[in-house]
Amino acid sequence: MTIDIQYVQMPTSEAMNELITIKLNRLANKYEWIIRAQVYFKQENDPTGKGKICEMELSAPGPRLFARSDEDDFEKAAANTIKDLEKQLSKRKAIMNKH
Repeated sequence: MTIDIQYVQMPTSEAMNELITIKLNRLANKYEWIIRAQVYFKQENDPTGKGKICEMELSAPGPRLFARSDEDDFEKAAANTIKDLEKQLSKRKAIMNKH
């Protein structure tokens, strides 16, 4: 699986790159049919204190999987996004096993 991490209008972070790579590789080991992951980190001005956005798109057989989280820090946003993707992957695996 190839992982593409992009930071939109903000500086890059090696620590976030490592964290995302580790978590996505764990997902790839569980679901071998994931082809590619695209990760976007964005920062928006939000008066509620949130505004740290993590978007992930996974390429796999069938429609693409997409999840997005808006939290008060990027680690929480990434964790929530990966949790949402894992739910989608388990549903897709159940459907694939039926066929």
